[in-house]
Amino acid sequence: MDAIVAQELVDRLAAFRSHVGRSSTAERVADVLRGQLIEGALAPGSRLSEEAIGSALGVSRNTLRESFRLLGHERLLVHEFNRGVFVANPTADDVVDLYRARRPQELAALRAAENAPEEALARVGEAVEQGERAHENGDWWGVGTANMHFHEAIAALAGSPRVDEFVRRLLAELRLVFHVMSAPREFHAPYLGRNREMYELLRAGRVDEAADRLAAYLDTAERQLVEAFTAQDNS
Repeated sequence: MDAIVAQELVDRLAAFRSHVGRSSTAERVADVLRGQLIEGALAPGSRLSEEAIGSALGVSRNTLRESFRLLGHERLLVHEFNRGVFVANPTADDVVDLYRARRPQELAALRAAENAPEEALARVGEAVEQGERAHENGDWWGVGTANMHFHEAIAALAGSPRVDEFVRRLLAELRLVFHVMSAPREFHAPYLGRNREMYELLRAGRVDEAADRLAAYLDTAERQLVEAFTAQDNS
């Protein structure tokens, strides 16, 4: 992680210091770092500084190392002997496995959305609007972040904290995958309309149609990402 990126990360993490607190568990620290991965603040291969991150969050080295260990089990971080801790570098095989894991969770959540509370549906709409605002501002990385929030909100329609936790971990890894796309505008832009369409179907109670659209959507995204990794490997 270069000096500029490292300082930006420290500044972002410092905002979470009161949330974490000195007596917080490693799980809370891990969740803060996982959130930064979902937001796109950490690129694959970035080296994480224990000193800088621990200072920003106000936690001990032991707590931070335990959080790194937890995120390592989630395939988000890797420890390299005598070199330190780095953000993972996903592969095309990881893409395939991520989508294999996502499909049953998100599709089941959509099909059960007929009984979802109004506030859960509203979260889906808020994520759609967030993406549309980012599009208007030409913020394509922001569009990607909004897309992460959209899929978090889709999973939340299941009303299951366990599903929420599982999908959040998948999305953190998926955001690392997005870094392979050299043209984020071309990749993300078509999905804005699809997100809006699925939301409108949900609002109309047409949950099976929304799930069918999501199934096709996930197939397309997986294919694009695998092709991008293949092109990168062949370059």
